[in-house]
Amino acid sequence: MRKIGIVGGVGWASTIDYYRAIAEGAGRFYAARGHVAPYPMPPMAIESVVQSQTRALRGRPGDDRSWEAFDAVFRTALINLDRVGCAFAIIASNTPHARLASIRKGVHLDVLSILDVTATATADAGAERALVLGTSVTMEARDYALALERECVAANTRLPDADIAEMQAMIDTDFYGGASGQARDKLMGFIRRHAPPGTAVVLACTELPLAFPDHLDDPVFKADGYVFINSSAAHVAAALDRALTPSGR
Repeated sequence: MRKIGIVGGVGWASTIDYYRAIAEGAGRFYAARGHVAPYPMPPMAIESVVQSQTRALRGRPGDDRSWEAFDAVFRTALINLDRVGCAFAIIASNTPHARLASIRKGVHLDVLSILDVTATATADAGAERALVLGTSVTMEARDYALALERECVAANTRLPDADIAEMQAMIDTDFYGGASGQARDKLMGFIRRHAPPGTAVVLACTELPLAFPDHLDDPVFKADGYVFINSSAAHVAAALDRALTPSGR
């Protein structure tokens, strides 16, 4: 098994869910192959960054220099994971992936992109267009749109600033540390305003899938009349494939 490095802390609830999902997914993998409990699971190391710090260090769209300190926090975390023998790393948050090209500079450890695996899952679900929901950084950037376009899926154009701010506030308040029924209702209200019929909804924030506790491990699921793409679950599935199978890449 390959050792998985996890950059966590943004936020802590989704980091816990990543660890749980990897452990339980490994258990299902080995149970299906006749192993008995306790099931093997891949070794893991977690570098937990400080969310209040990384939030304060966010830069300005289009100004690479303003992101240097933000990028450095995640770059240092990846270097630390490399030093403790991880075979590859995942960042348990969508937001930093908008800066992944810069974060990777000087890092030898391979990083599994949540953008690429989520875009593949969206295309495999048969979607032709998608609404991408996440933090302001994710929704202001074009990274998800470009990844989806490579899979022949059209992404939503940039939503108005007020709507992006509304989604960020929802993540910060209604989804911080978990999600209530009220949080789910607010999320669905937002989706109904912005997703035309037939649009897949990409939950491109690792906190948002917490609104659907019955589907935390499902990369693709249906609920409330929509097809959802769970970026966290798609990321975990790809990490497990790489860690557990000889052909995993």
